[in-house]
Amino acid sequence: MPFRPRHLIVGSTEEYSGKSAVLLGLAHQFAAQGIKLGYGKPIGGIMTAVDGEDADVRLMRETLNLSGDRLLPTLVQLNSEAVLKRLQGEDTTDYTAALAGYRNTSAELALVEGAASLQEGSLFQLSLAQMGQSLDASVLLVCSYEATATVDRLLAARALLGDRLVGVVLNRVLPQEFDAVHNVTRPFLEAQGIPVLGLLPRNALLRSVSVGELVRQLDAQVLCRRDRLELMVEDLKIGAMNVNSALKYFRKGNNMAVVTGGDRADIQFAALETSTHCLILTGQVPPDPTIITRAEELEVPILSVDLDTLTTVEIVDRAFGQVRLQEPVKIQCARHLIEEHFDLDRLLARLGMEPAAV
Repeated sequence: MPFRPRHLIVGSTEEYSGKSAVLLGLAHQFAAQGIKLGYGKPIGGIMTAVDGEDADVRLMRETLNLSGDRLLPTLVQLNSEAVLKRLQGEDTTDYTAALAGYRNTSAELALVEGAASLQEGSLFQLSLAQMGQSLDASVLLVCSYEATATVDRLLAARALLGDRLVGVVLNRVLPQEFDAVHNVTRPFLEAQGIPVLGLLPRNALLRSVSVGELVRQLDAQVLCRRDRLELMVEDLKIGAMNVNSALKYFRKGNNMAVVTGGDRADIQFAALETSTHCLILTGQVPPDPTIITRAEELEVPILSVDLDTLTTVEIVDRAFGQVRLQEPVKIQCARHLIEEHFDLDRLLARLGMEPAAV
């Protein structure tokens, strides 16, 4: 009988569900089992500035050391130009046929990164359901847990995907919700034929963004400690109150970015005496030299932006929702979460694969 690789599509029910982190953690676990992996992302998204490669593809290629027929091609870059060409009939590619090339791999298990939602990719014949049918693949869904929406989304997914749905991961479960999710939501979903293979707690580090990424997104000038742009920011605070209120406010945060006016030396000093990983100064007012000196001592980068406070906060807040996994500390965190909170043996059994002998 000819060799036939298995395909596992890892998809999500909504954008920014944590799909890439789960996929990366799973890949590490599969590799530890001695499984020869392949990886592909049929629908490309965020591109790296270096060579025009999708950021997730680049990360997986480097992390798993993939090359040759184990690194499967991206078939389409999902952007407005590609959509317009498809709508106007300029792009007549049969993407179902193109996807068939994913079968030509020496990998035992090809991990296929699906689109950001159940519907995305339909225009190109590359929705989760369409890819599952084309590749005769199993589907694992990642869902960012919301008490009022998650069950409905997963019931709809089960109706759409049928038996191809081998399991789901409920991600970012808050500590106060964990018991209810474990004791009520999980048994309900299992009774509906939806295996819950992982309950992942909310993790501030995975949601964090590096100071260097904030520099890039804000087009900021770095006033000091350019050598500490790898610091991770987990929280955002706005300094616009009196200094006594600011101290109480800042002490509630952890690993913060503090946005304040360049002329607010009192707020800047208060922020530097708490858990601040960068100061972001607005208004194009240079800070007092004593602020720079203190920030240098504490190894806290100071950024200056040519933006108003509201715009700055919007950009930083958006960055938290669109964080990538490029930083090594986040890669390690994703691996640890899957090791601790995901039932790999159950997934292997549902894929018809044997776990490695202990």
